[in-house]
Amino acid sequence: MPASQDPQSPPPHADDEISLIDLAKLLVRCWKAMAGIFSVVVLMALAYALMQPSSYTYTSIYQVAESGTGEPLETPAALVARTQNLYLGPATRELMAAEGVESLGFDTRVSNPDDTEIVKLSSTAPEVLAERVEAHHRLLLDRLEEGQQARVERHRQALERQLAGVENTLEHSGEGASERIASTLSRKFELQAELEGLMAGETAQAAVQSLEQQGTSRALILALGVVLGGMLAVMGVFLLHFVSLVRQSLHEDG
Repeated sequence: MPASQDPQSPPPHADDEISLIDLAKLLVRCWKAMAGIFSVVVLMALAYALMQPSSYTYTSIYQVAESGTGEPLETPAALVARTQNLYLGPATRELMAAEGVESLGFDTRVSNPDDTEIVKLSSTAPEVLAERVEAHHRLLLDRLEEGQQARVERHRQALERQLAGVENTLEHSGEGASERIASTLSRKFELQAELEGLMAGETAQAAVQSLEQQGTSRALILALGVVLGGMLAVMGVFLLHFVSLVRQSLHEDG
């Protein structure tokens, strides 16, 4: 029968246990290592933050052409779809060929803000690409203006033909047709008002830079580096202590 364990003897592996006081002592003894690890991590975060280019959002606004009644000649949604499918690809390829690059380095989004009669172009890019963004937006805006101007001219010509027909009707109206003359005159005034109120589309702003920097700010990167540096410093000290204990054990066994 095996001898009973001495109640005064420590339990197995008691030497492996470590208290909070021991942990605190370990951190105090290894403060230089902690400071070194913390400094390295923070410096790396700072270098990364400084190397990050400043990015901004560049926005262009195009006001859709309107008829004399105040309605858009083409719905903004239709204009957005036409820009995305017909204008965006060719404009991008044209600018890449002119710049001699395989990629512009940014994407341009085309949208119609809710409850507005405008088309919005927006691109987020580093500040060094600001001129390229503006050139890209200008190409798209030029195509928008050309398409809208053609639509305005067609609408103007249609109104002028209608107005000419109404005036011709008035010239050949008999004196006894007073009601018809009044209706024709009313139609003439409507057509004239619609012609005068016809508004071509226009560029309200082109590639205007946002006031706030976009993306992760340098201050946030540095703050994350400080937090990560503190965590890695503590973990690094424990890892170094563990490695030293393993080496000591191997040395004793040898």
